[in-house]
Amino acid sequence: MSAPECRLYLLTPPSIPDLDAFARDLEAALDAGDVACLQLRLKPAEAAAIEAAARMLAPIAQARGVAVILNDRPDLVAPLGLDGVHVGQSDAAYAAARRAVGPDRVVGVTCHDSRHLAMEAAEAGADYVAFGAFFPSPTKAAATRADPEILSIWQETMEVPCVAIGGITVVTAEALARAGADFLCVGSGIWDHPDGPAEAVRDMTTAMQRGVKARALSL
Repeated sequence: MSAPECRLYLLTPPSIPDLDAFARDLEAALDAGDVACLQLRLKPAEAAAIEAAARMLAPIAQARGVAVILNDRPDLVAPLGLDGVHVGQSDAAYAAARRAVGPDRVVGVTCHDSRHLAMEAAEAGADYVAFGAFFPSPTKAAATRADPEILSIWQETMEVPCVAIGGITVVTAEALARAGADFLCVGSGIWDHPDGPAEAVRDMTTAMQRGVKARALSL
C-alpha cells in the first residue's frame, strides 16, 4: 500500500489591507511549490470586499491550476467564477451550500475533531472534510483540538480526502503528512514566515514530502 500524496492548501489572512502587495506575495508563494487550493477566508468582510479580493486573486491562482475556494459564502461562488466553497458547522449547511454552488464545484466541510461529523459530511457528498485545530493559531481561536490520529483513522477507513487545519507551520507539517492528511491548510505559517511566503512554501513542501515518505515506510 502506498501513502497518500499530501498537498498544500493555502488560507488567506482574515483581512488583506493591501491587495496589490498580497497579490505579489501570492504569486511568489504559488510559483515556489505544489499548491492545490487557495481559500479566501475574509472574516468579517462585506460582499464588496470579498468580491474585490476574489477578482484580483482568483485569476492569479486559477492561471496556475490552483482551485479557489471561498469561505462561508456559497452565494458568491458562481457569480465570481470560483471553484467551490468551504463551510463550517455554524455556517451554511452542506445541502444548502451544494444547492448554491451546483454539482460540479467543490464543497468542503469543517468537522473539528469529530469523525461522526466527518462521516455525515462525506455521506452527504462533501468533496473533502477538514479536521482541526491541531495547534494554536494566531488568526483564530479554536474551540476544539484534534489529535493527528484522527487523520490516520480517516485515511485507513474512508475515501473522501481529509484536510488538516489549525496553526500548522513548517515545523509541524511533517507529522501531519505522516499521519495521513491529504492536504495541509496553512495561513500564517506561510504569510508570516521570516524568510517570506516563497521560502515557506518550499520548506513546507519538503516537510510534507518527508512525512509522506515516512508514512509509506510504515505501511
